[in-house]
Amino acid sequence: MTELKIAIQKNGRLSDNSHKLLEECGIKFSNGAGVLKTKARNFPVEILFLRDDDIPQYVEQQVADIGILGENMVHEKNKDVDILEQLGFAQCRLSLAIPKEDKYSGPAYFKGRKIATSYPRLLSEYLEKNGIKAEIEEISGSVEIAPGIGLADAVCDIVSSGSTLMTNGLREVTTILKSQAVIIGNKYLSEEKKGILEKLLFRIRAVRSAKENKYILLNAHESSVPEICRILPGMKSPTILPLAEKGWCSLHSVVKEDEFWERIYQLKKAGAEGILVIPIEKMIL
Repeated sequence: MTELKIAIQKNGRLSDNSHKLLEECGIKFSNGAGVLKTKARNFPVEILFLRDDDIPQYVEQQVADIGILGENMVHEKNKDVDILEQLGFAQCRLSLAIPKEDKYSGPAYFKGRKIATSYPRLLSEYLEKNGIKAEIEEISGSVEIAPGIGLADAVCDIVSSGSTLMTNGLREVTTILKSQAVIIGNKYLSEEKKGILEKLLFRIRAVRSAKENKYILLNAHESSVPEICRILPGMKSPTILPLAEKGWCSLHSVVKEDEFWERIYQLKKAGAEGILVIPIEKMIL
């Protein structure tokens, strides 16, 4: 039986989210301590647990068919793979940071300085683009500590909240790359594996659509319905059902997560009552 081989990070920032995504797609698998590969019990995939910086190479060499990892690592490794889907989680940025007491004068600040990073390729591209000659100190971890121990003058590293930088006396001054989790794939999948991948992406998109939307139920007098319909267009239009009390109806619709609070405020002002908000498990568009 043909199986699609999926490489995911064995531990670290993306591991838990990748596990959760596959589980939300209904894919059941076990991952005990020390397990480096496992097969799903109810879907034709084999899951490989790898270091994130190895995933692009393994996908390029067809050891794995697809991989889930950060976009930053895809660009840093620069392997011959395709980005198939952006997943929306693990959002971060690759940024340059300097000692917080230093005055930042723009990219020219870095001329002649030593910059510590785990992303030498992306940093080199940035420096070359800006015509800056600087020394790159490549290290594999704990980049933020480099200026404090005299190893470097600045750092180039992944930033989420920025709290780690502040703890180590640094401040972020410029962003080189914005990143999120993505699915990459090799360019030579068989037709059978393409079929499995299409089914997997269908599930992933349904899960993502559900997370990005809320299901809303509310009651309103029929005189308020036109204004409420304007506020709640839904996927096509709200569902409207009559209530037992004459002149009243129930409206059902879907609202995007990032519009949710503003829409609720508008609905209340338009005469909506008994508003219920329900999470959506899956959403097929």
